[in-house]
Amino acid sequence: MANEKLSITDLHVSYKGIKALRGVSLTVEEGEMVALIGSNGAGKSTLLNALSNVVKRKSGEIVFNGAETRGLNPHAVARRGLLHVPEGRQILGDMSVYENLQVGQIALGGRQTRYTLDHVYELFPVLEERRNQIAGTLSGGQQQMLAIGRALMGGPELLLLDEPSLGLSPLITDQVFDALKKLNAEGLTVLLVEQNAHRALEITRRAYVLERGVISHEGTSAEIAENPSIIESYLGA
Repeated sequence: MANEKLSITDLHVSYKGIKALRGVSLTVEEGEMVALIGSNGAGKSTLLNALSNVVKRKSGEIVFNGAETRGLNPHAVARRGLLHVPEGRQILGDMSVYENLQVGQIALGGRQTRYTLDHVYELFPVLEERRNQIAGTLSGGQQQMLAIGRALMGGPELLLLDEPSLGLSPLITDQVFDALKKLNAEGLTVLLVEQNAHRALEITRRAYVLERGVISHEGTSAEIAENPSIIESYLGA
């Protein structure tokens, strides 16, 4: 059995009195790519933000690489190797592609990483072609590739991805998901939040379904994809 890279136990998070996460528990093992699917408002982004300590938990445990992350600021969490590609990408739009990638290295904090600039360019050739272009002028798909590339430059041991296919064409979605499969095959551990449940379940090994702040289903991605209630709610009949 692989080592647990991430363990979440009984996690509760509230926003202004609203319980966004209610007792969530899940694990991600080293080398896995795990999907977290659910409808809008289910709490998926809140979960990733809690893992990054961007939002504070009310209670519960988050253990990454065997150590609790409570009390760390988001930069310290990133420097431990837990890197987050947020929904909406949040690239630095007035800086070049190359400069955005260089900024990603801040999260290294002296750690070594296999994800060099050449590696990122090999994964996303368009970023090398447009390395001097202002990032805000890239297409949505290219910005998503840049956001992933910037996170890779920070040396992730666990990559959190929030809706990477949002707003992308099917062709660009294919390119992004192919890159994720390649990264996972190289050994990168990934927790993927994705509304496109079909695609998420195709490329992951295990999956969790989050409904109204609670994990309603968990299992292998194949089991989740064949569950009648999941098909009805998220995959279409």
